[in-house]
Amino acid sequence: MKSLNEDLKTGKFKQIYLLFGQEAYLKKQYKERFVKAMVPEGDTMNYSSYEGKKTDIKEVIDLAETLPFFSERRLIVFEDTGFFKNGGNDLADYINDGMPDTTHFIFVENEVDKRSKLYKAVKAKGHIVELAAQDENTLRKWVSGLVRKEKKEMAQPDIAYFLNKVGTDMENITKELEKLFCYCLDRNVITREDVDAVCVTQITNHIFDMVNAVAAKDQRRALDLYYDLLALKEPPMRILSLMSKEYRDLYHVKELSRQGYARKEIASKAGLHPFVAGKYMDLAKRFQSGELRKVMEESADLEQRVKTGLMTDNLAVELFIVKQSAS
Repeated sequence: MKSLNEDLKTGKFKQIYLLFGQEAYLKKQYKERFVKAMVPEGDTMNYSSYEGKKTDIKEVIDLAETLPFFSERRLIVFEDTGFFKNGGNDLADYINDGMPDTTHFIFVENEVDKRSKLYKAVKAKGHIVELAAQDENTLRKWVSGLVRKEKKEMAQPDIAYFLNKVGTDMENITKELEKLFCYCLDRNVITREDVDAVCVTQITNHIFDMVNAVAAKDQRRALDLYYDLLALKEPPMRILSLMSKEYRDLYHVKELSRQGYARKEIASKAGLHPFVAGKYMDLAKRFQSGELRKVMEESADLEQRVKTGLMTDNLAVELFIVKQSAS
């Protein structure tokens, strides 16, 4: 990201940028900053954008060959085209054969194949940056900065509590912070009580708390969390499915930990955010691998019973929670 910030600061832009990775908020922010910096506001003649897998490459190339209208550059933005996984060879050839110096491309993608022809063409001609999910320390510093910008204070333990409640998606974090700032408009200090008062717990974190309560044999809390989800109109079988996924992730994390992998490696191999992986590593210590396997088998059995009409969905989930949280 330092290189992107440097280009924005100096105004010396590469001809092609590829922004990819899991963090949608950062991709959106950098795309918008580059568009604003590279094209005068309101200049619709020299700015075009394409989205989706049905983007017509021939149309794009025809446009790219057109000289900018009373401007030094023409900017074309591509989003979620999938060209870096398949279908981008013609565009790669165009880039390799020499696109006009006045034309600039920005690609914004979720996934890329680094072996693809287009990826290699962009790497040779421009700049590629992966905007991955940010780790816990980075998120804490970012939230601290946003809080200071509003001339407010928030203790580090309360920031950690806030992130644990709202999740690690940066777009959601900004929305929940806005609610906090408005709620604490006449105060300088934001507390944990304020977080509980206005911030919405992400359902995945809610499910994690349920599993945590089950592991601690706190049956009352586990059931209360389940009833909270029912009050939010979450279907019982979706809750069971999400709980099953939590146990599968815990099992995966526990096995990777047993094999000696560190948190960052576990996060990558398990497909989890590093912050979430850390929470799972701590919780997984409360279980034996055999216990986790048995829980997964029992959840699959309950799901089958519901599907065959042998049990109601609500009762099935209640029995699952009661059994797993029994002392």
